[in-house]
Amino acid sequence: MKKNSINIKRAILFFVLALSTSCSKDFLDRPSEDGFDTSNFYSSDEQVVRSTSALYGKIWAPFFTKCFYALSEVSSGNLYAGDDGTELIKFQASSESPLLLNPWGTCFGVVAQSNNLINTLKASVGPNVSQPVLENTLAEAHFMRAIAYFYLVRIWGPVPIIENGLDYVTNPNINNNRVEDVYTLIEKDLQYAADNLHTKVRGANYSQNIRVSSGSAKAFLAKIYLYRKEYAKAKALSEEVINSGEFKLMANYGDLFRIKNNNNEESIFSWQWIADGGYQDANFSNVQYGPDVLNEVSYGATYIPSKDIIKAFETGDKRKRESIMTDGDYYPELTHDGGVGFTCSKANGFLDATGALVKKYVVGKISAETGAQDAWGGTNSCNYIMRYSDLLLIHAEAIMAGSAETTDAAALVSFNQVRNRAGLPSKTKITHADMMQERRVELAFEGEYWYDLGRLPAAEAISIMSKQDRSAYSKTPAYYTPTETDLIYPKPSNDVNKNPKLNEPPVPYVFK
Repeated sequence: MKKNSINIKRAILFFVLALSTSCSKDFLDRPSEDGFDTSNFYSSDEQVVRSTSALYGKIWAPFFTKCFYALSEVSSGNLYAGDDGTELIKFQASSESPLLLNPWGTCFGVVAQSNNLINTLKASVGPNVSQPVLENTLAEAHFMRAIAYFYLVRIWGPVPIIENGLDYVTNPNINNNRVEDVYTLIEKDLQYAADNLHTKVRGANYSQNIRVSSGSAKAFLAKIYLYRKEYAKAKALSEEVINSGEFKLMANYGDLFRIKNNNNEESIFSWQWIADGGYQDANFSNVQYGPDVLNEVSYGATYIPSKDIIKAFETGDKRKRESIMTDGDYYPELTHDGGVGFTCSKANGFLDATGALVKKYVVGKISAETGAQDAWGGTNSCNYIMRYSDLLLIHAEAIMAGSAETTDAAALVSFNQVRNRAGLPSKTKITHADMMQERRVELAFEGEYWYDLGRLPAAEAISIMSKQDRSAYSKTPAYYTPTETDLIYPKPSNDVNKNPKLNEPPVPYVFK
């Protein structure tokens, strides 16, 4: 294989994109996950299908392993963290923060790899490759580029739009583009994906649900429309996906986070992880969230629930014990040093600070269900980027169309499906506050709440966060008030030094 030529091409793209060092070595030097790349001749459908495999997991690892939860759940007030999270808790993140390097490099790495497929794959396939497979693979690349830019624009606001890195080889200092232009690119990519991805109905054979579908792209596009306040489009598209029957809610909320249910019918898109011994190949949530007695390493509970999120759940909400472990909670499925069945207990030293631990994605020690864990305590658990319950809430919110409340029957049906699964009674009216509350508790610790706050009017988001008790080890409450500029993170200084235009005002992007 022509490894040198592809590494040169990737190196050029890396220089153009100013990817961070922490991401670049993995992205540039690591051999293709499948043994195929676009410097080769794709002679079969299987080779083309496998060309996007890394985009489902491995390439996202530097972002996911630590920063994914820190930037979304710690900043939003759902989680507390020690040294790694102090600056986020106090809204003091700076361009020097190491927490900002990996997400930036990861997302632009996904953009670069997606662009490579989008721009070269058609010219790299042989006569035995079928047109439907080629079209589906290109649609996957467009989908992944959209997801990467969706994170970039929500975290940093204006960022450079790069559709082909080779366009900038002679002039690697690239302007930021306007937020509205970034969203236009995301819409175009998701529409392409919706038009060209396979359709499917997800069934009980979960392994067949891994790859994204036309319905996945439409669900994300509905979410983009909601962010852009294009409520009629968000309503129509979310209804189309709902009526397709492709996705459905799992009956038991807690079952969503068991490894045996990876890629279930509720999963619209999930990152895929496997405990194969490679660093950052696995999901480390079992260590980051659970105590050391439930994992294969000597530490745990890097992130713990905040005092504010503990109080956010209504009485009788079944989601609370499946999201947060408190004193006396018993989990028969969790394995530990003493066997099977774990009781969360202060007496046994498993609780500290806020008096609770995160339960989501905590699966326990090695067992028949959890399978292997690697040397760092990573597991095979997938993590959701979007679930069907999110789409149901998007549908209800789109019908509200920015109003303070609604009694619309269709909105209530979607909204109450989510509540009823949690064991809560149906509502006959939905207010704006109800919607924000429901999204927060339904998607707690899944990397969503910061972005929900970010799409609110700045004054409202600031008011919510300034009222959160962000203390942990002290009985004295601690409150911090962000400014409007704190709602968007500063770009990493390493990349700004390479490309000073990143600190300049954005310019319009001219789409081809």
